[in-house]
Amino acid sequence: MVSNLSLMPLIILNMMCSIALPSDSSAQNVPRFGEGEQLLHQPPNIVVILADDIGVGDISFYRNRLSKRKPVVSTANIDALAQQGVWFADAHSATALCAPTRYAVMTGKNNYRSYAPWGVWGSFQPNAISAEEPTLGNVLKMQGYNTGFIGKWHLGGDFKLKNSDKIYRGTDEGLLDNVDLRTMVGGGPKELGFEYSFMLPDGIQGPLYLAYENQQWYPLHHNSTLLHVSKETTKDLQIISDKGDGMGDSHWDTAIIGDVISQKAADFIFDHANKKPFLLYYASPMAHLPHLPPENFDGKQVAGSTPSAHLDMVYELDLQVGRIISALKAKGVYENTLIIFTSDNGGLTWKVPGTLASGHTPSGIYRGSKNDPYEGGHRVPFIMSWANKKPATIISNEPVLVQDILSTISAASGNKLSVEQAPDSNNLLPLLFDNAAEFKSREYLMLQGGSRNEIIYRQGDWKLIIQSDKTLSKFEPVALFNLTDNITEKEGDNLIYHPQHKKRVAELLGRYLDIRQTRVPTI
Repeated sequence: MVSNLSLMPLIILNMMCSIALPSDSSAQNVPRFGEGEQLLHQPPNIVVILADDIGVGDISFYRNRLSKRKPVVSTANIDALAQQGVWFADAHSATALCAPTRYAVMTGKNNYRSYAPWGVWGSFQPNAISAEEPTLGNVLKMQGYNTGFIGKWHLGGDFKLKNSDKIYRGTDEGLLDNVDLRTMVGGGPKELGFEYSFMLPDGIQGPLYLAYENQQWYPLHHNSTLLHVSKETTKDLQIISDKGDGMGDSHWDTAIIGDVISQKAADFIFDHANKKPFLLYYASPMAHLPHLPPENFDGKQVAGSTPSAHLDMVYELDLQVGRIISALKAKGVYENTLIIFTSDNGGLTWKVPGTLASGHTPSGIYRGSKNDPYEGGHRVPFIMSWANKKPATIISNEPVLVQDILSTISAASGNKLSVEQAPDSNNLLPLLFDNAAEFKSREYLMLQGGSRNEIIYRQGDWKLIIQSDKTLSKFEPVALFNLTDNITEKEGDNLIYHPQHKKRVAELLGRYLDIRQTRVPTI
């Protein structure tokens, strides 16, 4: 990693407002990764798995190989991906919270490039991503891929009022008998390039407590009706314990959702394997609250199998991954499938009774957890696996971001995106081929904290935490850490007020603001 910042030339600002999608081209036009390297003669199938609230310490590969601590829960299926691929030890979500990271994953862009830098939270808010922007779905679709999205959406969407063409933009909560919830008319996976979708507007936390297949309401039971899911109508008060009551399916049961969506993922693979190459973007809502694990999953006990309901959900996530891998193997396409596994933010360390007492540390050695600006809030597991290209484990210390997924999978499909198309997305594929000469290291990281509106700028080993606000009207440095000397970010070693580092703080803050305000690409 380069420690001295070398700013790229400024880009005309309106260039960022009108970015053309890649031109349609044959999926057989595959790239060469370095002189003398093999060509990728057959474009791979691609599976992107985005977990929810999973920290590095939640993955037993990390505990076994990097922290040398005995795992409390085994994630054998996820571990297997790391064992025949790359584990990125310095990987980060775009933010320490869910929704804004999902914007960054989908577009390959930093959050400040959207109209809602801190995230699109409501089911009925306009999607921050336009149909004209390069996304995971439309970039791969234009490369000839069949594209599918399954799982948690959390990017907003368009629903009409009943007997009206007007789009509803109100609250998610309570009884909404004036909104037509049977059809999502816009702002969904279809508009962003996914030919098939099975979508949960808000994952398992609700509201809404509904599923949509190809943007049409998907009843969870043949007797399902649309109703107000409340303490009077829900089968278990824990179902609405995290975000409250709202509209939903009369047969909504959080414990069954993992089974439903992972079966849809397996079905997608069975339907599309050995035809055109396919992209499956699987956004699991595990292990977000509420923690209501199923009794069993594919013949294995889940509920009560670990020290806490939270860890039961971590275990269920691994079984979901196992079901997807089994489907790939059953169709004979596993060997030529590029799989990327990561998380939307760091792990949970609150509202998880029994987890910490068991010795399990969701954040590993790092300070903080989801919603924090510290490493535990945004340092995430990140695995890239392609069985017939890299059978042995590589542990990479290159700093990477979830934004890098877009350029990586596009390159694998045969199309290298331009910096204008993906200004914050770095192609990681050369690292899978252990070809560092073809890889461009990041010079700095631009990150966000959580609901307290912190901003993070990291250059080399230096990490500056900046307190902002919702309107981005202030930028006050509040912490400076050297991650080589203080990887756990001990508060006693916060150098923000140290006279020796006063100039450094001013320089780091100035560089962050200059990059952000000029909107230059960050790769």
